[in-house]
Amino acid sequence: MNEVRRNEDATYSSARPMINFSTFKPVCRKAGFLPSIPPYLCAMFRRTLEIVSNSFKMALQELWKNKLRTFLSLFGVTIGIFCIIGVLATVNSLQRNIQNEIAAMGNNTIYIDKWVWAGGPDYPWWKYVNRPVAKFQEVKEVKDRSHNAANVALFIKAQDNVEFGGSVLNNTAIYGVTEEYFNIQKLEMAYGRQISDAEFSYGTNIAVIGDEIATKLFSEAELALNKEIQVKGRKIIVGGIIKKQGKQMTGGWDFDKSVILPFQFARTIYNELKTDPVIIVKGKEGVPIPALTDELEGIMRGIRKISPTDESNFALNNMDDISGQVSEAFVGLNIGGAVIGGISLIVGLFGVANIMFVTVRERTPQIGLKKAVGAKSRIILTEFLLEAAFLCIIGGLIGLLLVVALSIILTKALEFPVYVSVGNMAWTFLICILVGIIAGIIPAIQAAKMDPVVAIRSK
Repeated sequence: MNEVRRNEDATYSSARPMINFSTFKPVCRKAGFLPSIPPYLCAMFRRTLEIVSNSFKMALQELWKNKLRTFLSLFGVTIGIFCIIGVLATVNSLQRNIQNEIAAMGNNTIYIDKWVWAGGPDYPWWKYVNRPVAKFQEVKEVKDRSHNAANVALFIKAQDNVEFGGSVLNNTAIYGVTEEYFNIQKLEMAYGRQISDAEFSYGTNIAVIGDEIATKLFSEAELALNKEIQVKGRKIIVGGIIKKQGKQMTGGWDFDKSVILPFQFARTIYNELKTDPVIIVKGKEGVPIPALTDELEGIMRGIRKISPTDESNFALNNMDDISGQVSEAFVGLNIGGAVIGGISLIVGLFGVANIMFVTVRERTPQIGLKKAVGAKSRIILTEFLLEAAFLCIIGGLIGLLLVVALSIILTKALEFPVYVSVGNMAWTFLICILVGIIAGIIPAIQAAKMDPVVAIRSK
């Protein structure tokens, strides 16, 4: 009987973590971490640490002892996490990039246009096609009448060829802007300078060009500075090169492939009424978009002398509304990605459950010994649930590492930044813990309900 007792004590003590808890409490209290913790709470905390460390050690032992079996079972969890987090990371990165591009078009900014910036099969284009376009003289009137506007600018655009020394770039974006445009769009110059107020006023033949335009025409962007390019036979001096912006999902301004001219010069090349002119209004700091919108509605109706009973012949396009529409569109994509990954994760759940059933059978004598020396059923239940959760976390971490590696590869290969957010990492751990609990609950209940005598005698 004494021999059996020694064996039981050895078995139970071997499962305990090698932590000296006798020195833990005095040291913490001396350092000021445990000023007045009751003894029963210290005992509970110590016991919790023992259970967690024991479960973690058992999970590692299971992984090391049966490498192939555990790997094949956890592979489903790995693939499931890879699918869920991979899809979420890709969709979130796509949404974030599009939102950043929309934000780059101007925060707290209203675009006065004849077109409503919306789409869909029911878009009433015939309702807007005959509306008048924005005009240069309206810019000054809006500026003078508005109390909420910080900057007002006119923007026109065209597609044309840009030439230098026999080299031609087809279908280049040509923008004509007024002086306050650069206060709305904060563009950083890689080389040279922006267009000055005097050059705007006099309509000087000067331009700032995108990095891609400069590189294609002059091999190196820096060499384009102070050179003369031609648009429709008109000579234009390159005064500055815009810092490289990178690829854009929505197109946006696409400054890398653009040539920006003073409006007074651009209107000598193009008919401004045929270049989709837009008035851009940026609100003052602290002015909400609804207040700015309401004010501009009244100002434009007054400028165009629209009767109170008539409908407005202009549109006030708010970038915040467009950003909200984009967010709504991505909700479905996130749900679809989660469903796809969830199907893969179910396979991993059954794999982990299979491991836990086998583990309970293999450890039946050990479970009996633990219960014989006083281990309660809830302790056995908790240990097996934690072990299943730890196994899933290991598989999930492998899947997360694969997603991170893939995101780095895609970012470098496609020049498209893919982000694995902290939120996605947190989701990984929560999903793994939930899957582990679901997979291990039935085996853990079986282990907790075992009769110690029957369990000890089993082989």
